Amino acid sequence: MVTESPLWTPSSARISRLPLTAIAEAAGQRTGLALASYDALHDWSIGEPEAFWDLVWDFCGVIGDKGGTVLADGDRMPGAAFFPEASLNYAENLLGRGFEGEAIVFRGEDKVERRLNWAELQALVSRLQQLLVSLGVRAGDRVAAMMPNMVETVAAMLATAACGAVWSSCSPDFGVQGVLDRFGQIEPTVFIAADGYWYNGKPIDLSDKLAAVAARLPSVKKVLVVDYLGAARGVAARIAGAEALDDALKPFAPAKVMFERLPFSHPLFILFSSGTTGIPKCIVHSAGGTLLQHLKEHRLHAGVVEGDRFFYFTTCGWMMWNWLVTGLASGATLLLYDGSPFHPDGNVLFDYAEAERMTHFGTSAKFIDSVRKAGLRPIDSHDLSSVRTISSTGSPLSPQDFRFVHDGIKRDVHLASISGGTDIVSCFVLGVPSQPVWEGEIQGAGLGMAVDVWDDAGRPVCREKGELVCTRPFPSMPVGFWNDADGARYRAAYFERFANVWCHGDFAERTAHGGIIIHGRSDAT
Repeated sequence: MVTESPLWTPSSARISRLPLTAIAEAAGQRTGLALASYDALHDWSIGEPEAFWDLVWDFCGVIGDKGGTVLADGDRMPGAAFFPEASLNYAENLLGRGFEGEAIVFRGEDKVERRLNWAELQALVSRLQQLLVSLGVRAGDRVAAMMPNMVETVAAMLATAACGAVWSSCSPDFGVQGVLDRFGQIEPTVFIAADGYWYNGKPIDLSDKLAAVAARLPSVKKVLVVDYLGAARGVAARIAGAEALDDALKPFAPAKVMFERLPFSHPLFILFSSGTTGIPKCIVHSAGGTLLQHLKEHRLHAGVVEGDRFFYFTTCGWMMWNWLVTGLASGATLLLYDGSPFHPDGNVLFDYAEAERMTHFGTSAKFIDSVRKAGLRPIDSHDLSSVRTISSTGSPLSPQDFRFVHDGIKRDVHLASISGGTDIVSCFVLGVPSQPVWEGEIQGAGLGMAVDVWDDAGRPVCREKGELVCTRPFPSMPVGFWNDADGARYRAAYFERFANVWCHGDFAERTAHGGIIIHGRSDAT
């Protein structure tokens, strides 16, 4: 049954202020085309990918040398190369823009709170980079982290990226074998871990787990233990080659961060598949592809502008952490939270939103459903006037939870259900802030993403279920899988079902409104 009216419609005043509106105007000026509607802009973005991604680079002010070629072998999936002559550094694009004010606010479940302005973040990144260089970390080396979502995690990632090294992280609640199944494959040079973390009102000591993991990572030359529970020195003393991070940083004074510019396709992140069908796949993502895709999604689809206060509830083992931290490139203040979202009760994240004047509140569909089932109504108990966007992902958001967001959390808010994944460290379908939101539906495909729904014979279908596919290349396709020299495993994962087409493994449906419903995994994993 088609819903008669949308759940929410943006005002004309709101639409006029959107970066999405500004880039549509810029595209029209470059092309002479009338791109007044989102559908027209999207059609142009997938029909003229070179012109579109060139405009995104310029509009978002990417720092680096663009080179003369936007897309080579654009008819090949895999095999297409975006900006093959470009050079850039991901960390420079997050730190090198001259923003002022707060860069990061951290709140832990134990009520620890820290605030870093941009200069303080740069100083910490500088010291961490000097430390990594002193440990022999070079471009292409791997740095692995088993960390809470805290300031040091973001800073260590930026220091790693500044060197051109490759960052990979997991959540500290992973079991020993789960950590080894991931990091054992990529052979990190440095391993960074916290002495513990807080969850559900209790401190969780990581000393035994950390010792067990470190003993079975022979590639690691140095273990750095970050102090959260106040036990870093004691934990480090138990592990050969380990040192408390605070002690390891003492020789290094803040200096200018040195950014090594490398090719657009140079590896930045290694993320991991869930491992439900065997040992996790190590998915390698590029610096340029990740940066450009995140800039597009943050600015154009989420409407992030300088000074916004950007939050996503995530651990460091979920791709949404990588997505969140790129918010620095748009001048947003990152609002980090680590701990249970239900301790002491389900209001804790809404308390955070009110106190920090959050503009973007990101969470999971499961959290929204849990808040509803708990009978909470933040709309009655909290001042959420600053929140412009609520994002939901991780699983499909039910129609009743769409209604609950507007009835029980905030009425005038852009509810952006989004879907993509670890495989692309970004989204295929997501919010479109200039368009109405319809109950139970993701608004549409991302700009530059040639998303469709196909039946088993490879024919497009509408208002019936099929495979979510992407028929043209996009920048955040993985560089490949780690230890997959001939690319056979990579091709088998996404390109075997339909030749030269990305098949994502999601069961989806196009709606009468032009939106998308994700019904679940089609590969039953």
